[in-house]
Amino acid sequence: MKSAPAHYPARAPIDAYGNGGFRFADMSHRGSILIVPSGIYVWNVASMDDVDADRCALFFRELKSPAFILLGTGVTHGMPDAALRKAFADASLGLEPMSTGAACRTYNVLLAEGRDLGAALIAVD
Repeated sequence: MKSAPAHYPARAPIDAYGNGGFRFADMSHRGSILIVPSGIYVWNVASMDDVDADRCALFFRELKSPAFILLGTGVTHGMPDAALRKAFADASLGLEPMSTGAACRTYNVLLAEGRDLGAALIAVD
């Protein structure tokens, strides 16, 4: 029997980021996170070099157009490669890359507005 990946079973505002992780829902997580309607999951990426369509598969399963994904790319803004941009375009999902700090702040505002979105946030020190 395959166990389900560890996750927090709801979306929650990001209270803090840095020191290699995130604080949310009165707890902390070290490492990157992926947020979809079913919750907040461990995301096994350390940099933009690790980000690919396979590691974003949960977005394709849980979100439908016109939803979009905030991609926190680390300390600075970075662009995902063409293959990843195409995978999101083919799924009719918007992909908005920005620094992780900007993505956390934007996520919190849009979550409070009740928007249909996901977030992939690369941890920063």
